Amino acid sequence: MVSDERAVATWLSSRDDVALAAVFAARGVSTSASWNDFFDAAAALLDPASVDRAISRLPRTALIALVDPDAATSDLVAPELALLDEAGAPLSSTTDRIANFARQRPAAFEPPAAPVEPEKGGEAAAAERAFTTAGALADLLLASLRTPLTRTGAGAVSAVDRKRLVDARIVSTAEELEDLVTAAVAAGLAQAVDREWIVTDAGERWLELPTADRWRTVIEGFLRSLPAGLRTADGGVLDPQQWAHAYPLDPDWAERAARIERIAVLWGLRSEDGLEPSWTTAIRAGAPLEVEAFAGELPAEIDRVYLQADLTAIAPGPLAPALDLRLRRIAHRESRAQASTYRFTAESLGAGVAEGESAESIREFLTGLSLSGIPQPLDYLIESTTARHGLVRVRSDAAPGRTRVESTDAGILNAIAVDQALRPLGLVRDDGALVSRVAREAVFWSLADARYPVTALDENGDPEPLHRRTPAPAVAPQLSAVETYARVIAALRSTHGSDGDAAWLGRELEQAVRAKSTIIVVVRLPDGVERTFTLEASGLGGGRLRGRDRAADIERTLPVSHIVSVRAG
Repeated sequence: MVSDERAVATWLSSRDDVALAAVFAARGVSTSASWNDFFDAAAALLDPASVDRAISRLPRTALIALVDPDAATSDLVAPELALLDEAGAPLSSTTDRIANFARQRPAAFEPPAAPVEPEKGGEAAAAERAFTTAGALADLLLASLRTPLTRTGAGAVSAVDRKRLVDARIVSTAEELEDLVTAAVAAGLAQAVDREWIVTDAGERWLELPTADRWRTVIEGFLRSLPAGLRTADGGVLDPQQWAHAYPLDPDWAERAARIERIAVLWGLRSEDGLEPSWTTAIRAGAPLEVEAFAGELPAEIDRVYLQADLTAIAPGPLAPALDLRLRRIAHRESRAQASTYRFTAESLGAGVAEGESAESIREFLTGLSLSGIPQPLDYLIESTTARHGLVRVRSDAAPGRTRVESTDAGILNAIAVDQALRPLGLVRDDGALVSRVAREAVFWSLADARYPVTALDENGDPEPLHRRTPAPAVAPQLSAVETYARVIAALRSTHGSDGDAAWLGRELEQAVRAKSTIIVVVRLPDGVERTFTLEASGLGGGRLRGRDRAADIERTLPVSHIVSVRAG
């Protein structure tokens, strides 16, 4: 252990700040670590509990290499884990802990049984499942644009949001919700900001993509997120049958592996009955994604719907995503399947107008989309809704920090003033209008939610469409590992001298004095002759070591600068 401590301390002291921070991050070092020098850092990293944690996170291939004296362990064990010496061989402390694990869990250090070659096929079923999942994720992102998902302290979606999304039939279970969020984050479609999951700009662009391109984006993110233990040396991916056994000592791996497998099924990399589609075979071999093969199995997307006199739209097949999004700005989707139903209401059309639609743009869009023209009841609803829209106007007031609500209809202003649902806005009368200290956008959407025909005006008094998205809060730049561990690194650098041997000697002497232990000290005298003393160390200070000479039974004081070496007596 002593030789390991010195070797690791010397190795740490020779790293630059970036490499040093990488070691601390890989080993999960606390940013509040109160180390005095690199020897303290080495001792902490070599603590058996710390070594056990590092070893338990290693994939099976690395564990097997650590017990094989002929294996090239440096190719499998990251150097920043500080488990190997400069030559790439396991430190003695690593070997001791590996032996302990091997006694308790011998199967973890053995190759798993060779997987049975999966039966090929199931492309149609896998593609249909991925199509359904892509639709569910689109629904989830759309819902999150309006109301971001709340995160718990553990990172899961809150119970309130889980219930809301299950009740809305966007997902069927909490497990499916977490799997969708995991895939979205891996693909960069959503990100954690404080206690919320926020849809990214990439996520908004993803919503406009065809299903095949949606799939490509998610699968590429999924593959990037796979841990090293699921990858092969040639850039491929292990057979899914081996995933559950890839990290045999990791107590958290079973749950994580199960989630990875579920995501693979959801996105069509495996069928539920265990069949392997052709594109998955290519992925496992390290070949490029076979997007065309996947796209060939998808249900054909359509670009036309039937508009009904009962104010519904029937899509006889899966509507192209961009058209689906546009239609959902002005209609509520009542059912989600390969054939979907949408319903137009004054509320849904009003919401579309609030986001920039007009009677002309709605009619133009529906005319191009409809296989049956625009029924008269729907045309009348469009006309009456857009004509009424703008009866209530919201603008920033001349006084800073205030919003003004105006209308030519005194009756509607009176209704707004006494509406209990709008009390949080704190509206007060002011010269024939209502004034609030709440921001213009918040006032606008509160009135829109209460079904008032509201429009927003810009600073010039012209109508300005507002897009219903909760703005992401400003995200502070993520600290780099060097910045995260800046205090720890600075403390270590401040106490590190250029003479590593002298530092190690000083540490050995300090430990001997603290333990009142007996040590054998070799001292070089002024004439160059070396003498050996056996001392019971009692004090260290002023550059001198004090101790009782056992042989002469006297107290000796030796200059530390003359001490050549020290070892246990």
